[in-house]
Amino acid sequence: MTEGLQHLLPHAAGFAMVLARLSGLFIFGPLLSSVAIPMRIKALFVAAMACAVYPVVSAESFVPPSPDLFSIAGAFVMEVGIGVVIGVLAAVPLLAMEMAGVLIGQQMGLGLARVFNPEVDFDTDLVGQLLFYIAAGAFLAAGGIETMFGSVVETFRLVPPGGFHPSSTPLDLLLGIVAGGYELAWRVAAPVTAMIMLMFISMGVIGKTMPQINIMSVGFTAKVLGGLTVLTASVYAAHGAVLDHVTASLRAVVRWAAGAF
Repeated sequence: MTEGLQHLLPHAAGFAMVLARLSGLFIFGPLLSSVAIPMRIKALFVAAMACAVYPVVSAESFVPPSPDLFSIAGAFVMEVGIGVVIGVLAAVPLLAMEMAGVLIGQQMGLGLARVFNPEVDFDTDLVGQLLFYIAAGAFLAAGGIETMFGSVVETFRLVPPGGFHPSSTPLDLLLGIVAGGYELAWRVAAPVTAMIMLMFISMGVIGKTMPQINIMSVGFTAKVLGGLTVLTASVYAAHGAVLDHVTASLRAVVRWAAGAF
């Protein structure tokens, strides 16, 4: 028993580095960071993935940190940071769709119709939740989970465990994907926003020409029905836009993993 442990001890540091890098995906990665997944299941899944990946990582490529505590802690933080960066980059399109839903809900007058979301531990918009789940479906259809893990595994070929340095932070890539996420949010919200603007103009004209009509009571119902109708008609186009953006973001993540270091 003791001899077996002695054979495993030289691999403990390298395995811990691999485990730390993979665990970063479960901090901000879409769907993987969900609180609906029990922590024990996440830990078991990360450990199983680390056991599968570690034999592929060359033992000679491991860069051991200095023996002091601060160097070891810094190395672990950098390893977790790689997984966190990939998870954040992959999550931006889904968050952009939720932002589009919030914009649509505010325009439709559903800003007060909120529900508690245990994922983020506070109230969220109904339309935002709907569009978030649509984006999550597109993410799964595009192979997002497989691409995220594939990107992390690709980093082991380019950056040995313990060899990551803060100078490799992909700030330009992150800013580009965030800017694309804002563009996606406005593209998805534009049809409903334009329709509601036309309804405001129409209700203003009706209110001036026929003041006997109660515009306040009629207008709220008309905004909700019209917004839901336009949103339903544009869901397919929004799904295509999300799928394109998710695919582009995942390709950018793969390119970053292949050439950022």
